[in-house]
Amino acid sequence: MKIYTRIIAFVWCLTSGLSAYAQAQPAKLTGSSVKVTLKEAFKGAFYAGVAINRRQIQGADTKGRELIATQFNSISPENDLKWSSIHPKKEAYNFKPADDYVDFGLKNRMFIVGHTLVWHQQTPAWVYNSESGNKLSRDELLKVMEDHITTVVGRYKGKIGGWDVVNEAFNDNGTFRKSDWHDIIGDDFIEKAFEFAHKADPKAELYYNDYNLYVPKKREAVVSLIKRLQAKNIPVTAVGEQGHYGLNSPAVNQVEASIIAFTATGASVNITELDINVLPNANQQINADLGNTADYQAKYNPYAAGLPDTIATQLANRYAALFAMFYKHKAVISRVTFWGLTDGDSWLNGWPIRGRTNYPLLFDRAYNIKQPVFDAVVKVAGR
Repeated sequence: MKIYTRIIAFVWCLTSGLSAYAQAQPAKLTGSSVKVTLKEAFKGAFYAGVAINRRQIQGADTKGRELIATQFNSISPENDLKWSSIHPKKEAYNFKPADDYVDFGLKNRMFIVGHTLVWHQQTPAWVYNSESGNKLSRDELLKVMEDHITTVVGRYKGKIGGWDVVNEAFNDNGTFRKSDWHDIIGDDFIEKAFEFAHKADPKAELYYNDYNLYVPKKREAVVSLIKRLQAKNIPVTAVGEQGHYGLNSPAVNQVEASIIAFTATGASVNITELDINVLPNANQQINADLGNTADYQAKYNPYAAGLPDTIATQLANRYAALFAMFYKHKAVISRVTFWGLTDGDSWLNGWPIRGRTNYPLLFDRAYNIKQPVFDAVVKVAGR
């Protein structure tokens, strides 16, 4: 995506006395004080993106499908391009859902993202193991990786504009995450994945994507990764900074520090997987590790009947502060993508605790705009 140059004006205001919001009586689009879509509000700054699920892709969720086309100009697939979905067996690819996803994006003239090629999660066991059950050798696993990337990226060459090539490869302390990819191939497994992806589609944007990149040691590890790739003339377009945040943490300046550090290397930044968890934290951790789960307790699900006005106001203020910072750095931020369309679609209803009712996004379970939150976001762009 073209990185737009800075424009002079920077306007944002968040009015006091935000109107009441409750899930039982959600605000409707026609009642919003701001009559502009997300893609209109941020046109010329960055793409307004959303992760979409198979029901939306294939038309079972007609309301969601219409809302996506109206509000957004970039899409990411929640699951349909992950290895276990598109390549579940060694000799079998399941292209139909991914084909439908790409067709939807093309029809609506969207910037289409491929998520994700190499990840330690949602990857079938056959990828790492021989038929006898033994771990593959380095060369054997590299061949599996190359064949998969060549096939998938090649199929959507010229259609998918950018790929999350490698996802979540580092720990918060800056060390490599323990995974079969790293254990079998070694430190250069990321470099190899980028090489294969670039060869399969030389014009596609290539991204490294991770959460908690505001943590200094993890940020430093990714900066070092970018420099290693650049030194070997391996293209890396942008860092995907996953935005799985809470109402109070991380601090906005922590997120901003990472944007500044990554763009200092010459790469741009995508804000990916953006959502704000409004529920109490059961384990005092803010991350996106699927293995980080906890048992259900009612005290961790306090808003099952609806979101209190006080929390809705905090959510609006939090989004306003984050988007003010994103807009400030619009010259280097290519895309801001929400991880899910409506509150009902959000993975945060089932993670890290199953069975909760969360409210992390801009649209409620009835597909209506959550007025104070939505308005706070688009007003950042002076709309």
